[in-house]
Amino acid sequence: MLQINVLRQDATLVKERLAAKYFSTISLVDDILSIDDQVRKLKVESEALQATANAASKEIGMLMGKGEKEKAEQKKQEVTSVKSSIQQLAEQLAAAEKQLQDELVKLPNLPHVSVPKGKTPEENEVVREAGTKPTLYAGAMPHWELIKKYDLVDFETGAKITGSGFPLYKGKGAKLQRALIQYFLDYNTAAGYTEYLPPLLVNEDTAYGTGQLPDKEGQMYHATADNFYLIPTAEVPVTNIYRGEMVKETDLPIKMTAYTPCFRREAGSFGADVRGLNRVHQFDKVEIIQLVEPAKSYAVLEEMVQHVEKLLQSLQLPYRILRLCGGDMSFASALTYDFEVYSAAQQKWLEVSSVSNFENFQTNRMKIRYKNAEGKTQLVHSLNGSSLALPRIVAALLENNQTEEGIVLPEVLHTYFGNKSI
Repeated sequence: MLQINVLRQDATLVKERLAAKYFSTISLVDDILSIDDQVRKLKVESEALQATANAASKEIGMLMGKGEKEKAEQKKQEVTSVKSSIQQLAEQLAAAEKQLQDELVKLPNLPHVSVPKGKTPEENEVVREAGTKPTLYAGAMPHWELIKKYDLVDFETGAKITGSGFPLYKGKGAKLQRALIQYFLDYNTAAGYTEYLPPLLVNEDTAYGTGQLPDKEGQMYHATADNFYLIPTAEVPVTNIYRGEMVKETDLPIKMTAYTPCFRREAGSFGADVRGLNRVHQFDKVEIIQLVEPAKSYAVLEEMVQHVEKLLQSLQLPYRILRLCGGDMSFASALTYDFEVYSAAQQKWLEVSSVSNFENFQTNRMKIRYKNAEGKTQLVHSLNGSSLALPRIVAALLENNQTEEGIVLPEVLHTYFGNKSI
């Protein structure tokens, strides 16, 4: 959530940055400032009345001390009337403050100045591309045929158990999932990230804290009986570990990693782009999250990008890094880099990671603060990234490494998988 001071200081700049993100209701900025003016006026009026009541109360004491009971009783009646007005103002103020909060949460985060102009994924900026696209043998297959050939994933039984988009991994397919998860976690913890295993269902406050509510209700599965939400990413519960806390400056940066299943409704998804593992409703992902000092967050963002890049290099997959344009960014992000791997069998790029800086957008909602060297209380900045999401990684590994004899796995997975190939 944007801080109201940001709007007060330069509403014109806020509107310009929101326009760069193609936010459709720019007039909301003026509406919020109008409500904010009302809140501030009510506070001033309330404080003035409270001062009047306090002064009158002191005067009552003085009158009683002088024995002027009649005048004291008159003052008491005045105080009663003033306190009634204070109560009415308090109710108006509470309503205005709630309205201000309700409108503020509708504003997305402001994009960083380095965010490219553009509205569609085609306008994202390619930062760099690396790795060698493999040349496959004649008769090479897309991953949805390979998983049938080697009996790795059973979509039909998954659909029987739950529904379409819930894959059932089996045999070596399940083992490959476990190998990748363990490798990703070991890679992250070796870089100083503390591992967590969080709950997979969260309450409204937690979903609100990272920006899933009130923006993405339709994308999450909702357990209505208990009003819990199935997590779309480990980012949601893990970032909320520090919700409402004052962290020590000496503890920053706080580096966290977690493996979780992720659940996304992906309503309206259909067609060739969602075949096989390209888009599913339940998938495994390893996440990295950092809470850092504001002045260091963009340096940390680059560090996290390099961290994910080296992980992809170790898997020997051709990849490219994109800086997302304003119109393709998430609601909460200030700057996002996407990683895509090349699928040789599908002859297309598949997104496997997003690494984002949210600045203080999430931490303002969660009230995660610290005191700097001068003793001033500040909000920390939050960042997160996929390290990595498994379905499309598995798709690319199967497709790019297929031979007529089987699928050759990258060397870093040999020990984890217990074999060099499938």
